[in-house]
Amino acid sequence: MDKDKLFWLRLIRSEKVGPITFWQLLHRYGTAELALSALSNLIKQGNHKYRLATEADAERELKAHQKGKFTLLSAEDPSFPQMLRTLPDCPPFMSVYGQLDILNQPTLGIVGARNSSLNGRQFAERLAVDLGKAGWKVASGLARGIDRFAHQGALPYGTIAVIAGGVDIIYPPEHKDLYHAIAKTGAVISEMPLSLFPGAGHFPRRNRLISGLSRGVIIIEAAMKSGSLITARTTLEQGRELFAVPGSPLDPRCRGTNNLIRQGAGLIESAEDVLSMMDGPCVPCLRDEATKPFVQPLDLDWNTLETDVFQDLSPTPVSLDAILERHAVPPQTILTLMLEWELQGRIQRHPGNMVSLMAS
Repeated sequence: MDKDKLFWLRLIRSEKVGPITFWQLLHRYGTAELALSALSNLIKQGNHKYRLATEADAERELKAHQKGKFTLLSAEDPSFPQMLRTLPDCPPFMSVYGQLDILNQPTLGIVGARNSSLNGRQFAERLAVDLGKAGWKVASGLARGIDRFAHQGALPYGTIAVIAGGVDIIYPPEHKDLYHAIAKTGAVISEMPLSLFPGAGHFPRRNRLISGLSRGVIIIEAAMKSGSLITARTTLEQGRELFAVPGSPLDPRCRGTNNLIRQGAGLIESAEDVLSMMDGPCVPCLRDEATKPFVQPLDLDWNTLETDVFQDLSPTPVSLDAILERHAVPPQTILTLMLEWELQGRIQRHPGNMVSLMAS
């Protein structure tokens, strides 16, 4: 990996830097090296203990990938999924266990309840088989229930498992055999660092990658507060097709999917229903600029914006949402400023998404 990519890896692995902040910092400072230097200076000014990833950290991660026979793809790598490059929160890096060529093949997502019914599991497996025969790859989350059976049905045709922890962490552990079987014909992928055990907050991030990889997502059995509904929301936000399988009104596992249909999701009862609503398993035709790593195309004067936003602050806490509404720039642009000021010791955060100037 060249020096620029090492700086990329250091930046995304630094504390408080997520994918959107990464791209905003890259846009603001021009390179990851300059962004790291700027953040380092801000931390020194604020006398904070926020940790920036070091070159040694990045080198260790690269060596761990090589030792574990995993591939670390940057968003500029030709093998990186094109569908993800169009997202504002495109991961700068993706760890892959398995076959790289599957990442840019036509894909549909299948997700659903962990505590699924026998009928739901059988339907998920049958649907995955039929979609595979029709030329589609299936993406899911390697979870218990619907996810597992979707992967099993798609195994002969290639399937993508998007996981919430490091790509070397098999979770749940009983899916060990499935994990290795997927890698033989498909891929297990993650944006998280190696050896990171999945926590509750990691699964929504995982879910938006399942929908991001897919041209459409099928929800099978989801209660009203199911995590699968997060995937449904990101599917719509990303401009993908959303489908749902209807279920008994007496089964609480089907209330979420039935409600999605009520709100306009495509009702499907077979693979033929899905295929009739899709253009066919062709490689998606993306705009030339969409095949490049996402960087928010902002034509703005950062100094002017910084002055305007700073005038909104005072020692009295103010709603961050109110500040975001006042300025006609993407929210993450202002959140990047807030990160810089927080590192510099100029502002402090309060419960309820409130911020204020630090007392002198």
